[in-house]
Amino acid sequence: MESVVQRYKSGDKALITNTVALLIVVIALFQDEGDVLLSIGLFALSGAITNWLAIHMLFEKVPFMIGSGVIPLRFEAFKSTIKSMIMQQFFNRENLQKFIAAEEQSIANWFKPEQIIDKIDYDRLFNRLVEAIMESSFGGMLAMMGGAEALEGLKDSFIEKIKLTLAEMVQSDSFKSTIASSINADALSAEMVQQIEQIVDRRLEELTPEMVKEIVQELIREHLGWLVVWGGVVGGVIGLFAGLAL
Repeated sequence: MESVVQRYKSGDKALITNTVALLIVVIALFQDEGDVLLSIGLFALSGAITNWLAIHMLFEKVPFMIGSGVIPLRFEAFKSTIKSMIMQQFFNRENLQKFIAAEEQSIANWFKPEQIIDKIDYDRLFNRLVEAIMESSFGGMLAMMGGAEALEGLKDSFIEKIKLTLAEMVQSDSFKSTIASSINADALSAEMVQQIEQIVDRRLEELTPEMVKEIVQELIREHLGWLVVWGGVVGGVIGLFAGLAL
């Protein structure tokens, strides 16, 4: 809890407004003909205090005042509203589908298939090809010509040509388009929504009434302070007219 001095130093609008109104009342009491000034001070003080009390009742329970402390008492509803706002406004399925669809086109730019091509075990690939040939109907004929060893001379040429073929294939527009379109935006967005919702649920479960109160206070503290200021100003103007009318 901040001390009064700290609140003054931080420019607490509510405290300053109430102090100014109270000073006007005190000054008016020491004046012989201070009825108008007293009226201004009393009306300003009542307007500022009323608005300050109304704001205080949002966050704190006040004895004998029904409806006070609404934010801590209704913190479950506030959590539900926070979740609804996050999921519906930011992470709804439609927004995620648009995001994924927009990213599909960029996949071709960062996808580097040549890195995959370089990591392929071409020796193993060639050996499997030789095994397939030897097990086929050509195996007997190759056996008479030296068997699998007779194909070893083709190994370097095979690896060079298969690398070239794969490189041409993965660099083609049709291949990149197929990779990009293979992403199921609808399925991905549904899964992402579910995962995000679980994260939000876990975080909201950690919130307490006090934390919800502090979050709301932090969001609207500046604007609530002005309510007290204008309550005092409007009250003072009304007091001026009331004092002049008497």
